[in-house]
Amino acid sequence: MTVERGWQELYKARLVSAQKAASAITSGDTVYIHSHAAAPESLIDAMVERSPDLKDVTILHILTLSKAAYIKKEYADSFRVKALFIGANVREAVNEGRADYMPVFLSEIPNLFTSGAQPIDVCMLQVSPPDEHGYCSYGVSVDCTIAARKHARTVIAEVNQQMPRTFGRSFVHVSKLDYIVETNRPLPQLVPQKPTDVEESIGKHVAGLVDDGATLQLGIGAIPDAVLKHLSNKRNLGVHSEMLSDGIVDLIESGAVTNALKTILPGKVAVSFIMGTKKLYDFVNNNPSVEFQTSDFINDPYIIAQNHKMTAINSALQVDVTGQVGSDSIGSYLYSGFGGQVDFIRGASRSKQGKAIIALPSTAKDGKVSRICAHLAAGSGVVTSRADVHYVVTEYGIAQLYGRTLKERMRALIDIAHPDFRESLERECQSIKWLRDVQPANF
Repeated sequence: MTVERGWQELYKARLVSAQKAASAITSGDTVYIHSHAAAPESLIDAMVERSPDLKDVTILHILTLSKAAYIKKEYADSFRVKALFIGANVREAVNEGRADYMPVFLSEIPNLFTSGAQPIDVCMLQVSPPDEHGYCSYGVSVDCTIAARKHARTVIAEVNQQMPRTFGRSFVHVSKLDYIVETNRPLPQLVPQKPTDVEESIGKHVAGLVDDGATLQLGIGAIPDAVLKHLSNKRNLGVHSEMLSDGIVDLIESGAVTNALKTILPGKVAVSFIMGTKKLYDFVNNNPSVEFQTSDFINDPYIIAQNHKMTAINSALQVDVTGQVGSDSIGSYLYSGFGGQVDFIRGASRSKQGKAIIALPSTAKDGKVSRICAHLAAGSGVVTSRADVHYVVTEYGIAQLYGRTLKERMRALIDIAHPDFRESLERECQSIKWLRDVQPANF
């Protein structure tokens, strides 16, 4: 009898309690945790329960919608996080020095595992129940997880009755799972917030840059959600994006997104992971029009660039007057990570009629700080270089940077800064020799 035909017996033999599965973790191990809404909470809880028996376990993951109990100070001797992207659940620990951050492009994370640069001992997954052939689906998050699973010594899977079954490169056979734990619980939800007036204005400006027939990528947050709201009048849009949120469902159902003109995976929404509400999770369940692929494919700039009219829309924390983008840190305060911003900005900038867009509110801290600045805050990292960005958008308009000199960029960006800061920005820029000879504006 083949493994595929006899998978039911294999499944039963490997079915254990979460506590038994967690006993496979030993001191000194590196444990990869399935990402985003697929974090296996039951397995995480069981691992944390074992903390008295564990020492120097490295917890490795990108963003997770998890309680992340292992990050608590009382578990410092047992667990230390190595974050490939900083989510809210580990941000405080990273900035206090109790956890580590590895800057890396999302497209390159799978190669960390396949090359051996980042070894993995245990991979903890959350998957759907097996189909009639014994294949479970990775569900709402494929991204880097296949590479992590393939290169781990031990694979532990939480089989959740409520995990959607998704299509694409999204399946793992029961025979590849060393321990199986059954659960039946809702996935964590990321509920969209009502856009503010500022976010609505930004969304309208960005939507004006989106052409009919464009293929879209949108990042995480209120601004990408606001953009989606203003695209319903577009025609034959496509989607090739590392992630999706609820707004894409409305665009598909309205007929604005057809994927008919896409170059890569035509007719399909191409995605690496999703985060949203049950509405989105239900939409992708058993839906062959949504193709889940790994991040080294979805985020590969070469692949992205092949989509005609590829339009990448991402957010930032700050942009300086030359177009440098700070999006993983505010000064020395680490906030998020590289994620897929650079992958998509570079891919879109190389696409025929592509557009690379950074969108952000003009101010922060209730209007007290300008996000358009002469210099990024001291200590901030440059995530996206000044040569990569084509457009910067705030609620005050659109600055086109592509093909413009530093002085021309300065003028365009000051023009979309908040009016309260334009004069001070002008003065500060006049103190920089290579901007000084620009004719000052009259405010």
